[in-house]
Amino acid sequence: MAKPIKETPVLKGKDAERFFQKMKNVEKLSVQEIARIKHNASKHVFVFE
Repeated sequence: MAKPIKETPVLKGKDAERFFQKMKNVEKLSVQEIARIKHNASKHVFVFE
């Protein structure tokens, strides 16, 4: 039987500040990079009948 999933902890203090700074400065992916990711992801899709 699987173990229950623990509750996600709340970020406080310096951890919260660091998290919000990283969220403000997220790099946008190029169109080519998105296409590469989608192409690679399509290789890992399995169809079960």
